[in-house]
Amino acid sequence: MFHIILFGPPGSGKGTQSEKLIAEYGLIHLSTGNLLRSEIANKTALGLEAKSVMDKGQLVPDEVVIGMISSQLDAHADAKGFLFDGFPRTVAQAEALDKLLKLKNSGIGVFLALDVSEEELVKRLLGRGLTSGRSDDTDEAVIRARITEYNAKTTAVADYYKQFDKVVNVPGEGSIDDIYASLKTQIDARMH
Repeated sequence: MFHIILFGPPGSGKGTQSEKLIAEYGLIHLSTGNLLRSEIANKTALGLEAKSVMDKGQLVPDEVVIGMISSQLDAHADAKGFLFDGFPRTVAQAEALDKLLKLKNSGIGVFLALDVSEEELVKRLLGRGLTSGRSDDTDEAVIRARITEYNAKTTAVADYYKQFDKVVNVPGEGSIDDIYASLKTQIDARMH
């Protein structure tokens, strides 16, 4: 299995590029947000545990999220790999994910980080806000705060994977196809 972590701040184009990469490489898309919603909707033991925590306004514990990821890995044991989107967000989560993957005789193949300037991110998100219906995409101050929070929290995760020579920074500005071609080049170089 070949696992990819796709990272980038809000508005970097992760969603667009994820769809293309999943189709190209036959990967399973693993978005922890979608996973949580699915587990809750299906009333699984982990989903019920997560819901009780979320209902109190707290973050779902890492071990619950890792348990859900483990279930997905087992459910898709024949998959070519997974594309992790929005996870891991902390070094503790990265360590737990690596430990889980090692137990399953696997590991992260590459950590792709989309680099986009703050001004471009703001412009993209304000543009998306005109059609997305997301209130957090319409206020420039909120957008800049989200970008700052992203940078503060996720730099440590990139640093963690750098020690294993897994991090590749990919320019996230330009045409969708050019960015995709750059991502593909990096994946192909590591996949074979």
